Amino acid sequence: MLSTLELVAMAQDGTPRRDTYRHGDLRNTLIKAGLDLARAGGPQAVVLRAATRQAGVVPNAAYRHFADRGALLHAVSQAAMAQVARTMEAEQAALPPTTDAAAAARARFRAVGTGYLRFAQEEPGLFRTAFHVPGDMTHAAADTSAGATGKTPFELLGAALDDLVEAGLLPEDRRPGAEFLAWSAVHGLAALLIDGPLRGLAPTQAHDAGQQVIDMIERGL
Repeated sequence: MLSTLELVAMAQDGTPRRDTYRHGDLRNTLIKAGLDLARAGGPQAVVLRAATRQAGVVPNAAYRHFADRGALLHAVSQAAMAQVARTMEAEQAALPPTTDAAAAARARFRAVGTGYLRFAQEEPGLFRTAFHVPGDMTHAAADTSAGATGKTPFELLGAALDDLVEAGLLPEDRRPGAEFLAWSAVHGLAALLIDGPLRGLAPTQAHDAGQQVIDMIERGL
C-alpha cells in the first residue's frame, strides 16, 4: 500500500491530489501518536501536525476526528489517565493472596497510591498529560479514562476506600470526601518527585517517601 506522501508525490499528471486517505482507525491511531508525543514531551508536545506526521497522514485528515488541538489533547489526556488506572490495577493484581479481609483491604488501598506514584515516576510525560484536564470532575468517571476493570483512577481510589469501610478500618462517617484528602497528598508527592525539589531523590528514597506518605494518609483517615 502506498503511503500518503507517495500518493501526493504521484499526483503530478494533472489529476487532483489527495489530501487524505482512508485509514482503518485513524482516530485511535492519532491518539496513539499523541501518547507517544506526550510520553516524550508532556502535554505541550501534543499538536495535530506532529500527530498526523507520526500517523503517516496529511494534517487535514485529523480534522475528520478532532475539531482542533484541544480536542486531540483531551482525548490523549483521557488515554493517559487510563494508563494510570492500569498501572494501579497491576499493583493491586500483584498483591499476594490472603484470607484476612482487613489486611487485603489495607493492601489494596496502599497499592492504589503506590501504583499512582510509580506511574508518575516511570512515565512523567504521560502523567503530566493525564492531568491536563478541564477544571472540574466532569471526566473523572469517563469510560475513556478507565483501566481494564472499567474503573478510572479516581474510581479505583473510591473502591479501595469503600473496602476499608467494609473491613472496619475506616469509620463510615469519615468516608465522605476521603478521596480528595488521599488524592491530594499522593498527587502532591508525585508532583514534587517529577517536577519539584524531590526529583533528585534516589529511587529507593522516592519509594520510601511514597510509603511514608501513604502511612500518613492511613493514620489520618
